[in-house]
Amino acid sequence: MEKFKKSWDFHGRTLTVENGEMAKQAGGSVLVRYGDTVVLSAATASHEAKDSDFFPLTVLYNEKMYAVGEIPGGFLRREGRPSEHATLTSRLIDRPIRPLFAEGFRNEVQIVSTVLSVDPDCSSEMAAMFGSSLAVCVSDIPFNGPIAGVIVGKVDGEYVINPTVEETDRSTLNLTVAGTKDAINMVEAGAQEVSEEEMLEALAIGHEAIKELCAIQEEVIAACAKPKMEVVLYEINPIVKAYVDEHARRRIEEAVSIKGKLERYAAIDELTAEMETAVGELEWEDDKAKAKAMKQAREYCVEIEAGEVRRLISEEKIRPDGRKLNELRPLDSQIDLLPRAHGSAMFTRGETQVLSVTTLGSLDEEQIIDDVTTIKGKQFMHQYNFPPFSVGETGRMGSPGRREIGHGALGERALKQVLPSKEEFPYTIRTVAEVLESNGSSSQASICAGTMSLMAAGVPIKAMVAGVAMGLITVGDTYSILTDIQGMEDHYGDMDFKVAGTRKGITALQMDIKVSGISQEILREALAQAHEGRMQILDNMETAISEPRDHVSEWAPKVAMMKIPVDKIRDVIGTGGKTINQIIEDCDGVKINVEEDGSIQIYHMSQAMIDKAKGIIEDLTRTAKLDEIYEATVAEVRESFAFVTLFPGTDALLHVSEVAWERTPKIADVLKVGDKVTVKVISIDEAGKVKVSAKACQPKPEGYTEPQKKKPARFNRKDNSAKPAETSGNVERRVFKKKTTEE
Repeated sequence: MEKFKKSWDFHGRTLTVENGEMAKQAGGSVLVRYGDTVVLSAATASHEAKDSDFFPLTVLYNEKMYAVGEIPGGFLRREGRPSEHATLTSRLIDRPIRPLFAEGFRNEVQIVSTVLSVDPDCSSEMAAMFGSSLAVCVSDIPFNGPIAGVIVGKVDGEYVINPTVEETDRSTLNLTVAGTKDAINMVEAGAQEVSEEEMLEALAIGHEAIKELCAIQEEVIAACAKPKMEVVLYEINPIVKAYVDEHARRRIEEAVSIKGKLERYAAIDELTAEMETAVGELEWEDDKAKAKAMKQAREYCVEIEAGEVRRLISEEKIRPDGRKLNELRPLDSQIDLLPRAHGSAMFTRGETQVLSVTTLGSLDEEQIIDDVTTIKGKQFMHQYNFPPFSVGETGRMGSPGRREIGHGALGERALKQVLPSKEEFPYTIRTVAEVLESNGSSSQASICAGTMSLMAAGVPIKAMVAGVAMGLITVGDTYSILTDIQGMEDHYGDMDFKVAGTRKGITALQMDIKVSGISQEILREALAQAHEGRMQILDNMETAISEPRDHVSEWAPKVAMMKIPVDKIRDVIGTGGKTINQIIEDCDGVKINVEEDGSIQIYHMSQAMIDKAKGIIEDLTRTAKLDEIYEATVAEVRESFAFVTLFPGTDALLHVSEVAWERTPKIADVLKVGDKVTVKVISIDEAGKVKVSAKACQPKPEGYTEPQKKKPARFNRKDNSAKPAETSGNVERRVFKKKTTEE
């Protein structure tokens, strides 16, 4: 195989594709270089179809820590379970690729993108998406691509394709959009309350960049693509179809219109089981053929159900539960369900119900991130749990799967936009969404419940956030957009378009579709309809809580913030941490975070302990200031002066002449060690030595006159003679004269 290598300029950065040198035994492989980011993508398919009722596609984004010059954390010091970022990126790549395989394609396909080098300013995620699509396109796997994706930011009012890290930090929008050269088919976004029009404009700009990347891929495909393998697409046996059509189609279609979810599903399940048994009783070649026919009977019943749902919506504009296309299910919002939690709320929408619980912790409890991104910690975590009982089923319960991680990340992105800064609210914040019931849109319900939970916990969020899931049914050239889709509409529809935001604008978007793409017109209409639904949901949420509480729960840690000079940090820490550990012990185990810039946060359940620790630190780091008054303690008495302690670590000199307005013959006559004396700072020299005065804090006696100060001797050397000035007191006058030669 001859090596292929070519470079293009893509929005100011070099994009290079290589083929024919690495991973040659894979079905198809490419090495993508984007700036200094390097990703190897390989796609391979089995040559025989799987006997399954779904397409067995696996997409992996494989991070290597050497790509950023780091050794993995943990005991083993090697890559293990995928990071949350890797899992989310795998989903991001899977979603636009999956719809472009032929219906009925059952050969197992595995696409692996291995990140070999990372330039933070050149997205490895987008390079992997580009490489994944291209690896499939140049392979022997049938695929209706290519697809590509870009990140769109908005920096200083200008849209930017694949922004740098610095630009991302300043961007009001972080939009990932993917699609073919003809249409968009995947969207993922976080935004700082941007308008629907801004989002549509960003999507259009992103799609233009996608067209450029698809054109590059088509050039590589023309030069490198292998012939496509012959595949047999999966089809249901016509005998099975005919039997089910005759004996159950009408009854299944009627059951679709039962309004209650559990009742509807129970009726359809009963009819499906009946058909499965009946088809199994027909004559078949052998047990294998019989088992396959029974399985296909079940699949065909689902197909009939899906067809009737789509027909009712597209032709009669009737939804399975009887709602109008733009109608929400009944809403209910509650707070303070859990007395000892820092914040709790429950949001119910029809047969979907989510309990959200907020916990506040110190800043050092933030989540540590160990992946190839530049983010090394998270102050806010939104986590989503979906137990099987929420849909009336039994099943595996354990660590979160891809779906739970994805839904949690979406909610986190939506809520993060309205959170206060670390300086405004110095807490690590965790919200956990427990799905108690589910019939669609549970991820958006988790956002609604999470918002109220944060407010109940006293987190000063900037605005309330609500989420709603939109659906789409397309039949020919006609389409119907659905507000607040339920499970059946999600499962059998063509789009799941989740929109979260405030009254002012959008904070998060996620769109997945099962068709090849959707138009700008459909996107515009869906966003407008979602806006109406979001306003109604916010109205309901405000009946439970309209503003964040102005205090945290009595069970939450309280916090005090302070800042000290950087050169005083060592005084607070002490040798080997001795000083700070003593403060913690003396103050009932307070938590103290000391940052490099001198910022300090003190946490404890008791405000009194916080105040005590703060006072100790203030004393350790205080410096005397000119003209300030202190209640000092006499530490040492000498003949004509005393040392007084202004505060721990700082002593000052009190001269006998500054003790009182009247003459003090001997300082020991009026002060002794341990006495308290009010003093005022009158001077601080360059070395930091402090002098104080006690009389400056006392009223000046009436008629008081300043004593005449002694004048120092002066020498007049005029005319070669020296004459001393007169001195006060009993010192006799002496005259010095230069001797003459005559003398």
